[in-house]
Amino acid sequence: MNRHPLKKDISYETNKFGYARAALPARCTDATLCGGGVMTGKLYAIGVGPGASDLITVRGARTLAQLDVLYTPAGKADAQSLAHRIVAEYLSPNTEIRTYHFLMKAEQARKEAVWDRVADAMQREVAQGKQVGFITLGDAMLFSTWVSLLARIGHQPWLEIIPGVTSFAAIAASSAMPLAMENQTLAVLSCTSPENELEQALRTHDCVVLMKVYGRFTTIRTLLGRMGLLDHAIMMSDATLPTQQCWYHLDECDRQLELPYFSTILVNKNWNASR
Repeated sequence: MNRHPLKKDISYETNKFGYARAALPARCTDATLCGGGVMTGKLYAIGVGPGASDLITVRGARTLAQLDVLYTPAGKADAQSLAHRIVAEYLSPNTEIRTYHFLMKAEQARKEAVWDRVADAMQREVAQGKQVGFITLGDAMLFSTWVSLLARIGHQPWLEIIPGVTSFAAIAASSAMPLAMENQTLAVLSCTSPENELEQALRTHDCVVLMKVYGRFTTIRTLLGRMGLLDHAIMMSDATLPTQQCWYHLDECDRQLELPYFSTILVNKNWNASR
């Protein structure tokens, strides 16, 4: 018996793990991929959460268990990705792993060449009838490499995007600091944005999430101090991982503090962060 309701317009089969998996027939319009035939495979983009393996959604875990092929992004060449380590316990031993190094600080043309190659490879495997997955930290639709692949693949009937827990949702829960309620507004920004845009967001919104603090902490700390928001801000790095660190008093932090790559600041004007 299936463990969850199934859509009537999709045919399902049960894999060896007892989970239903969809085989959605869809006409392939790219003759270079499948000769214009039926796409019998499926592609899943799976948000795997902030770091702790038990924060993957049930749907995400079930999907991972039935994949034929898994594409994993890596920040460094020849290195296993954090996302791969998170999902390892959910994978079938028969799942083929394809790790790609996604360039973060290269010229746009080199980045696009990698995105083109991965998007094409995944579509070819779907055309061969395979269940294909792509994993990404947090949620697939927020500050994710997946979005660059989606722009190339498009919204297809053989594509399913499975949401994941964002890092800032995990940080809010761990620090007991609300993100927003009632009529409050919430903004999510990358600290790579110009300082004037960050300041405008902090003036406009009740609650602000500042992601990618790494490398810009001195600037952000000074900005929060100038705006009188240090008592309303907390910072966390490596949320939900064994290396997690949290700072409740940013005014006491060394201005030259070297932060891990995954560092985020939450600001809530209506909440005292040190309470």
